[in-house]
Amino acid sequence: MKRFIVLFALVVAFALLVACAAPTPEPTKPPAPAPTTAPAQPTAAPAQPTKAPEATKPPAPTTAPAATVAPTQPPAPARTAKGGIRKSTSGYKGTLNLWVLGYTPGNAFANPFDNAVSQFMVDNPDIKVDITGYPPNDEGFAKLTAALQSGQGIDLLRMASDRLPQYVAEDLVEAIDPYLTADDKADILSNVLDVTRLKDGKAWSWPLWVVPMGIYVNKDVFAEAKVDLPPQNWTWEQFVDVAKKTTFKRANGEQVYGFSGYIDPGVVNTWGLWMNEDPSVRPVNKDGKFGFNHAAAYKGLQRFADLALVHKVTPPDFGSQKDADVKGGFTNKQYAMIVDATGPAAQFVAAKVNFEIYPHPTVNGNKLTVGAVGLIGVAKMKDNVKRQAAMDLGRYLTSSEVQADVPPGSNVPTGFYLAPGARKSVKIVAPLDKFIPMLPDMWVTPLMVNWAPLTRLIHPEYQNIIFGKIKPEDSMKKIAPEADKLISGK
Repeated sequence: MKRFIVLFALVVAFALLVACAAPTPEPTKPPAPAPTTAPAQPTAAPAQPTKAPEATKPPAPTTAPAATVAPTQPPAPARTAKGGIRKSTSGYKGTLNLWVLGYTPGNAFANPFDNAVSQFMVDNPDIKVDITGYPPNDEGFAKLTAALQSGQGIDLLRMASDRLPQYVAEDLVEAIDPYLTADDKADILSNVLDVTRLKDGKAWSWPLWVVPMGIYVNKDVFAEAKVDLPPQNWTWEQFVDVAKKTTFKRANGEQVYGFSGYIDPGVVNTWGLWMNEDPSVRPVNKDGKFGFNHAAAYKGLQRFADLALVHKVTPPDFGSQKDADVKGGFTNKQYAMIVDATGPAAQFVAAKVNFEIYPHPTVNGNKLTVGAVGLIGVAKMKDNVKRQAAMDLGRYLTSSEVQADVPPGSNVPTGFYLAPGARKSVKIVAPLDKFIPMLPDMWVTPLMVNWAPLTRLIHPEYQNIIFGKIKPEDSMKKIAPEADKLISGK
């Protein structure tokens, strides 16, 4: 019930943003790249385990694992101190270590944060902010968890809401309630803040943005295949039809595929394309049991797997591709459509990809997308002065002031925000406004301590279904007992 209240509040609040969003500019068509030979693809999907790996709890090392720390950009010469919430009231002198999901120096996730911390350091010359990036996959989340457990080299973290319950249960993050001002409480969408209220009813992170999944459509590939763009209120049958028509071989022998998506135990990017079979298809049902072990879930999973097994509209390594390969294939016009979150929109704008953003196709009239709330958490620490500085940085990185400091520009196409913001005062720009109509249909990943182990249990079975190695019914029945245990916490 709480999730539905959250989504209802999002619908009302984000409707205000539609009127404020800039109109969508006509995408610039990139110059045609020199013909290249498509990379060799495996003739068969790689073998996958038929039993989920035992990963119910990450190891707790005494020191954080080695991670590449991006060199923090020096403050831009043109920046001057602006005051406001940018100025920390802590009096702290030293370094704050910020871990950022998806950050690689120079990419769409890095440039906004580099620019933001540059301004923060100008306003706080005694504070240095070092940024460490971690990838949006299970390996990346394991590194993040290990760093928090070690208590070393991490002070703040950008993460998805589904990771928060574990960190609260293990006492690895700080509650933000003592640091919330009256202005914060009036500005942050109350039911989005409620997503972070777990143990003792306290809020355990600064809400940053709301992240639904959408379908990215490469308009140049559609034009090359002489296929008309489908309507925005498309059906699954229309989706499959255009995926087939945009799967073709170029004159130079390069194969183009109609669809791809990233599949990893750390993400749920593709789940909405089969969970839309029926409202009952959810990982946890209303009775608190595993919700993928019934006929509607089997049907949805098989329908999705048939994109590869029957319709042949996906690359041969679909199901085991890396995230960079999916995004790169879309950028390079090897894939006509991919499913992804809001973040890549800025990346594709910067790369001058001629694209459009679509909602998920409907199935049996069911509208659905999956998503989460992006958060800025503060790691557990004993130093009260440092904690205040970390909270001040967390507040700034989730504010409208940071959008004013990092407006849309050459290396930040959509400005600081890569998704609809969690505050009323934040105004997003095109093409991110295309995600706003999807918010009423967004299913938020559940806030449960064992969410990560549950996705690790599901993942190899999900892959084997896509590879045609096992039937959905057999797969889901096999893991249901263990899934029920994880959901119950026993």
